[in-house]
Amino acid sequence: MNRLCDSMEPKVMDDDMLKLAVGEQGPQEEAGQLAKQEGILFKDVLSLQLDFRTSIISDILRIDNLWQFENLRKLQLDNNIIEKIEGLENLTHLVWLDLSFNNIETIEGLDTLVNLEDLSLFNNRISKIDSLDALVKLQVLSLGNNQIDNMMNIVYLRRFKCLRTLSLSGNPISEAEDYKMFICAYLPDLVYLDFRRIDDHTASVSLSVSQPCETQSSSPQKELAEAKHQYSIDELKHRENLMQVRLQDERARQEELEKHKVCFCLQTAFVEHLNGSFLFDSMYAEDSEGNKLSYLPGVSELLEAYKDKFVIICVNIFEYGLKQQEKRKIELDTFSECVHEAIQENQEQGKRKIAQFEEKHLSSLSAIREESELPNIEKMILECSADVSELFNELMMLEMQLVEQLEETINMFERNIVDMVGLFIENVQSLMAQCRDLENHHHEKLLEISISTLEKIVKGDLDEDLPDDLRALFVDKDTIVNAVGASHDIHLLKIDNREDELVTRINSWCTRLVDKIHKDEIMRNRKRVKEINQYIDHMQSELDNLEYSDILD
Repeated sequence: MNRLCDSMEPKVMDDDMLKLAVGEQGPQEEAGQLAKQEGILFKDVLSLQLDFRTSIISDILRIDNLWQFENLRKLQLDNNIIEKIEGLENLTHLVWLDLSFNNIETIEGLDTLVNLEDLSLFNNRISKIDSLDALVKLQVLSLGNNQIDNMMNIVYLRRFKCLRTLSLSGNPISEAEDYKMFICAYLPDLVYLDFRRIDDHTASVSLSVSQPCETQSSSPQKELAEAKHQYSIDELKHRENLMQVRLQDERARQEELEKHKVCFCLQTAFVEHLNGSFLFDSMYAEDSEGNKLSYLPGVSELLEAYKDKFVIICVNIFEYGLKQQEKRKIELDTFSECVHEAIQENQEQGKRKIAQFEEKHLSSLSAIREESELPNIEKMILECSADVSELFNELMMLEMQLVEQLEETINMFERNIVDMVGLFIENVQSLMAQCRDLENHHHEKLLEISISTLEKIVKGDLDEDLPDDLRALFVDKDTIVNAVGASHDIHLLKIDNREDELVTRINSWCTRLVDKIHKDEIMRNRKRVKEINQYIDHMQSELDNLEYSDILD
């Protein structure tokens, strides 16, 4: 009873299931026997049917282990109990995909399927049409018998210029009185809706859904639909045109940024707004006391000299930041190139070993099937198994060598980038200290002028007329000293905050970068080890499943 219960549990697609499916769907009779002898590699499979796998033996709940079918064009996964679209990212050549009659609630996991032309999600639990943007070649979309209840989902489909066939029957929206008219209006290039040609009055020329995208001539029915929804469509087209203009403006802006490297790299240089008087101006933006004191006799000249020197230091920080950013970029590019070359070289070595193994392995399988003596067969199978184990050891050894090589490269890069960031921070802090020195010097001079002005006011020797709000500060010495001090504190705070922001951001950038590099390497290693194990399991399983009776026959 426990065995029966275990066997009824939903399963993912393992190698045994995939090999069985490939064998069943491969060549039959004499050609099939030849293929069985020579073996069929998953990468050579162009079409795969995994439909109706909801038996006691093999319910498919999850899409998995399809990464080896890298050249697959057609995939059939209908009539299972799949709940999530996943595991398809490597099937970039896929043209036809059937996921109908499953338990899918959300459209997702299709971003890499840029060549997909025919997609069926009929009879699932989908309530929203989205996440299809990458499917620029989509011609046929079947979404009937789902839970789509908002007619605005149709508007989303306007972006698919090749879409000619659409099925939405069995959804709540198909019950709307205006359903067909709405679709005809908003999708004027559509030819078939719910398996029927849209215009019954057009000549009965059948349009193949596999033809290239082309705009169809308007039919009376479509013209009527467009007329009924003319105002809404015009408004929608207006919004689409505005969006297109915005996209073009954005592209132009990006191109402009590419042309001006300084603008493009400011965020990673961490010195934005330091190539001018921005920081200086920000010190006085919220400094009401300082603005009043600027009207004191002699302060205007003092302030101008202060600003000139301050801006020079800021520009020095800016230019230094850009140079250091370029050095960090070169360091990162060099590191990335080293990692890429190491991985590529390692992969090439692995591919050569696998190719040599497969050539020998297929020859050995053919020889086993031709052998009639059981002892010889057993010996040959053991030799093949030893070859599989040897390949596993060689591939894992290659991976271990790569891990050690990359670990050394990463550690060296980490030391270099940390040192570069540390030196950058040290020099920037030194330049910022010069800004504070200028501010302290300006504060002392401004305080001297303020005290001198107060003394003149007390003696009645002040010849200049002062603004009323400024004269209100010269009540006594404490008041004017506090006013000058408050202005000074605001300026120092602005300088400190800009320095802290720069230091915090570049340290955070450095930490995130190093952490990401380490995590990416861990993920790469895990993925590679998984691929090796899956391939070896596939080869070993092929040997384990050889039946002597079939061989002897």
